Amino acid sequence: MAKEQYTIFGINGCATVLESRKYKITDILIQSGSPAERDGKITHALGYHGGHIKFLPASQFKSQFGKWRTQGIIVRFMGKIETDLPSFTDQSGNIGLLILDRIEDPQNLGQIIRTAECAGIDGIIIPKHDSCGITDTVIQVSQGSFTQVSIYQVNNLHQTVTNLKDEEFWVIAMENSLNAKHWHQVDYKGKVAIIAGSEGRGIKKLVLEKCDFLVTIPMQGKTNSLNVSAAVSAVLFERLRQLSA
Repeated sequence: MAKEQYTIFGINGCATVLESRKYKITDILIQSGSPAERDGKITHALGYHGGHIKFLPASQFKSQFGKWRTQGIIVRFMGKIETDLPSFTDQSGNIGLLILDRIEDPQNLGQIIRTAECAGIDGIIIPKHDSCGITDTVIQVSQGSFTQVSIYQVNNLHQTVTNLKDEEFWVIAMENSLNAKHWHQVDYKGKVAIIAGSEGRGIKKLVLEKCDFLVTIPMQGKTNSLNVSAAVSAVLFERLRQLSA
């Protein structure tokens, strides 16, 4: 499996990557006199990666990276972020998976990863095709959350959903439909897989046909739908609320 190279910037995201120890760090570029140089999280994390640190004068750093809000730090690293989906047959209890169908906007995908990690989701499933995949923009927007939640990549979402149902998952699709229940009227306890589709194309029909429940979030304003990352947030935190009740 070929390794990928990524770049992330900013104190929080860089600290998370440096502390995770999951990836091969190739470069740590720090602007002299910057907030990053003085930040405790960064200085602590640098202890593991001494051979890769390079301090640059402010003028040189800004000439190379001035278009980004870096807070004075850039980290380049290598590693495979996506992994293969395991079997959940022998697992029970509350397991929450998020399936993303045809999410092509890296800003949305990055925000969804961040939300999913904050909401206690156990894994995110994305297709190898019809998805923007994990890019520098995705990892940047996720603010390091991609290191804390498993991201699974699959060839065929329809088959994946079929397999999850065989493993006793309830499959819940976020879909505006006359047959859909309000998002808070579904029981999210136990083994659940929640599916969200792109704002433009939604969830594939074949995948929808395999779902046990459809949920929707009614709108009261003139806009007829939420941004997909906002809609996902509402559903995932409703699940978290139910688990915490």
